[in-house]
Amino acid sequence: MRSRITGSAVARYAIALPLFVAAVFGGVSGCFSRPLPTESIPIPIKPNPTPAPVPDTVEAIPTDAAPPGPSIGVGPPVRVALRVARDTAALRATGPWRLLDARGGVLVRSRANERWHIERRAARTRAVRDDGAATPWTNGTVLQFPDDAGTVQSAGKNYRGALGFVATDTGILVVNHLPLEDYLRGVVPLEIGERGPGERAAVEAQAVAARSFTVIRLLNSKAGVGRSPDFDLISSVGDQVYGGQSAERPVADEAVRVTAGLVLMTAGKVVNAPFFSACGGETAAAEEVWRTDGEAHLRRVSDKIPGTDRHYCDIAPRFAWTRSFSGAELDAAVRKYLASVVEVGRSGPGQVTDLHIERRTPSGRVGQLIVRTSRGSYIVRGNDARSVLRSPSGELLNSSYFSVSVERSGDKLMRAVLRGNGYGNGVGMCQWGAIGRARAGQDLRSILRTYYPGTTLAQLPPSLLTP
Repeated sequence: MRSRITGSAVARYAIALPLFVAAVFGGVSGCFSRPLPTESIPIPIKPNPTPAPVPDTVEAIPTDAAPPGPSIGVGPPVRVALRVARDTAALRATGPWRLLDARGGVLVRSRANERWHIERRAARTRAVRDDGAATPWTNGTVLQFPDDAGTVQSAGKNYRGALGFVATDTGILVVNHLPLEDYLRGVVPLEIGERGPGERAAVEAQAVAARSFTVIRLLNSKAGVGRSPDFDLISSVGDQVYGGQSAERPVADEAVRVTAGLVLMTAGKVVNAPFFSACGGETAAAEEVWRTDGEAHLRRVSDKIPGTDRHYCDIAPRFAWTRSFSGAELDAAVRKYLASVVEVGRSGPGQVTDLHIERRTPSGRVGQLIVRTSRGSYIVRGNDARSVLRSPSGELLNSSYFSVSVERSGDKLMRAVLRGNGYGNGVGMCQWGAIGRARAGQDLRSILRTYYPGTTLAQLPPSLLTP
């Protein structure tokens, strides 16, 4: 059942508003130049190293039922970059709302049927009503809060919490500010899909993994090495897919509620908990895929069902797949994408003459792919091959777990066929594997112990993310 904000909850929310605003405001920053879905301009992000969280020893929760945690709608504040609007951004809500400046002063009090929008001039913004009435120009983030139990709206979707608007070099950055648990309600159903009652354990595992992933991003922001001074995460697969209140579903809401506050930890520290769609038979250690020395809880895990020739994730639509390229399609993909992962001369890579798998990783994924062309040979790391061998529509290759066969006419490559398994990077929790395990009767803890070996479930230490 979805929760409602009661009158007393509204009062508590109003009391906490100044603290919430102070906690989530950041400075104005940067140039946002890469494209984002829906309007416009995407949100560039810098590399996001994972600093060591503040040590805070917490006793691990054993195999008994999880103790009650915080209710839905609480937790540390999260800032999610939604989009960059080019010139103006509408101010919409399901009920009355108010707009605050960076110091917490009220700029606008509006009824739901009034039409306002944000516009920018250099690093400043102002709100303008359809009849021409306007607020003064202001620096810094302006924040739109719904009154009562309403939600704010952006690009046709409803969002809990507040919407922040930041002037950037290329447009107006729209950021959703809300508590952690409410954020997860808009993540879990989009990441693992709408699941049935017999798959609840997988949805609960997804909630814990997504919460742990988010906390690491918040710790990065706290340490000054996050995505941006203005946001902690983006709302797409670059972090976690997030759809706001419009994406919420009852089974996912319940999974977030029953796991509220629970994260994965080792030695008193929250750990990064990546996940992906389907492993195709075996997950990969972190160092097989990413430029890292590895993490002890991110190692190879077999997804094979004991005593059978099947795998828990073989129910996935892309457990096994085939992708074919004509010579012209392969040339076009390499010409467009190869330079993003290896150095290519000004004259371009030339025509592809061969694809050769030079090395495989311990889990069987491609470690090195040799792309031979009329102008030389290029060594591509296995996971980078997914970025190079895109479909004509630009879709990434499903995984780096593949084999290659080529057809030639003389010296000319006519066709390349890739046959592979799985979908995603392969590190951490296999989502379809978790669904298969839940259907087989495994519980939350069993699933998490399998995909994140050596971790324990524990409540997020309250002191970890306080300023």
